[in-house]
Amino acid sequence: MKNISLLSLAVSLAFTSGAALAKISPEQAAKLNKELTVFGAERGANADGSIPAWDGGIKSAPAGFKPGDHHPDPYPGDKVLYTVTSKNLGQYKDLLTPGQIKLFETYPDSYKMNVYQTRRSASYPEHVYKATLDNATRAELVQEGNGIKQASVGIPFPIPANGLEAIWNHILRYRGEAITRQGGQAAPTASGDYTYMGFDDRLLVPYGVKDASPEQLEQTNILFKFKQKVTEPARLAGTALLVHETMDQIKTPRQAWTYNTGQRRVRRAPNVAYDAPGTASDGLRTTDDFDMFNGAPDRYTWTLKGKKELLIPYNDYRLHSDQIKYDDVLKAGHINPDLVRYEKHRVWVVEADLKANTRHTYKKRVFFIDEDSWQIAVTDIYDNRDELYRVGVAHGINYYEVPTQWSTLEVFHDLQSRRYIAMGLDNEANMYDFSAQMKEKSFTPAALRREGRR
Repeated sequence: MKNISLLSLAVSLAFTSGAALAKISPEQAAKLNKELTVFGAERGANADGSIPAWDGGIKSAPAGFKPGDHHPDPYPGDKVLYTVTSKNLGQYKDLLTPGQIKLFETYPDSYKMNVYQTRRSASYPEHVYKATLDNATRAELVQEGNGIKQASVGIPFPIPANGLEAIWNHILRYRGEAITRQGGQAAPTASGDYTYMGFDDRLLVPYGVKDASPEQLEQTNILFKFKQKVTEPARLAGTALLVHETMDQIKTPRQAWTYNTGQRRVRRAPNVAYDAPGTASDGLRTTDDFDMFNGAPDRYTWTLKGKKELLIPYNDYRLHSDQIKYDDVLKAGHINPDLVRYEKHRVWVVEADLKANTRHTYKKRVFFIDEDSWQIAVTDIYDNRDELYRVGVAHGINYYEVPTQWSTLEVFHDLQSRRYIAMGLDNEANMYDFSAQMKEKSFTPAALRREGRR
C-alpha cells in the first residue's frame, strides 16, 4: 500500500497482534479531547484544508425531523466538486484503495465517484465520550486479542497500539442500546435482475447501555444479542437467527441458533461464524462480512499499517432517502453511482493476514476505518491466490436521534462473478427505532421457537 503516512500518533511502527497489549499512559491519554478528538482522530485540518478540522460533528437534526423519519440531508446545497471516472483515474489513485481502482477497471463505462466537500459529521452522546476517556487508560485485550476487559459503552482504544485494538474499536463502536430495524438485501444478477429479501432485525447491546460497567460486562460476558427474522419472500418468511456475541470468545465462543419454518425447530448453529455463507447471500459474502467485520479475530494476524487520506462514502443521505425506490438503487454491476456521495477523509489502515494452518476463504483483508467513527468504510479482500476477490463498501450517515454514525447500506462486490450484494436497503421500509423497549427474555432459543410458531 503506497502513500500510507503515520500521522503524528503512536503508530511510528506497525504493530502486529504479537505486540504487547499494554494500556496507554496518562500522558498519551491527555492528548484526547485536545489535539486529538475523544475518539482519537486528528482534530485539525489536513495540510491543504480539503479535510477540515472536526468541530463536534452534527449537533442537531435538520428542522422538521422527528424520530421515525428517514433522515433528511443536512447538506442539501452541496455540489459535486469533481467526478472520478475510468478516464481520469490516474489523477486520483493515491486517494483510492486497490479494490476501488479495480472497480473502475471492471466497470469502466458506468462506475464513477461523485466527490463532495468533506463534512466531518460524526457525533455521539456526551456519555459515550466520557466512557471513551475512561476506557482509554484501563481497557485491555485478553486471550491474545480474542477478548476484551475493562471497557464499556465507548471506544475501548482511542489511541490504538496495534491492529487488534483498531478492529475491536470497529466491533464496539457505539450504535445505541437497543435497536429495531426493517429492511433487506438484494443480490442482483450480472444483468441487474434481483429478488428482494426482507428482514426484521433486533439488536440488544449490553455493552452500549449508558450505565454499563466493565465489571458487569465481564460477569455476563455478553457484548450484544442479535435476532433476525426473514419477512420475505414468502418461501423463506419466518426463518430466523439468534446470536449471542461474547466479550471473551475463548472463555465462551459466539452462541447461535436458527429456526427453520419447515422443520419448526430451533437448532444450534455453531457454523454461523467466520467464512460460512451469509444468510441468503447467494454466496456473495461470508458471515463475518456482516457489519463489514464481526466475530472473533483469532484466524488472522492483525497489523496497524498507519493512516492515509482516502475517498470514501460519507453522508450518504440521498442513498438513504425514502423518496427513491430499490429499483433506483440497484443496477447491473453496482449500485447507482449518482446516488452516492464520496468525500475525502483520513482512515486507519488495518491489514489482516490469515494465520498458518488456519482456514478461511479470505487469505488477506485490508480494512480502511474512518478516523471519526471507527466505522469500516472500505475493505479490500484477497483470495488464496493473492488476487483481489471482493471489495466491501459501507455508506454511512449520522442518525441524528442518537446521535451515531452508522452505515445505511453495505455493498460487497464480487470481482470474479461481476455481481454484488447490497445489505441494509431501507428506502421502502420503516426507519430504525433506537428507542425500542426489548427484554432479555426475548433473545432466547425458547423465544425464537415461540415466535416461529405464531
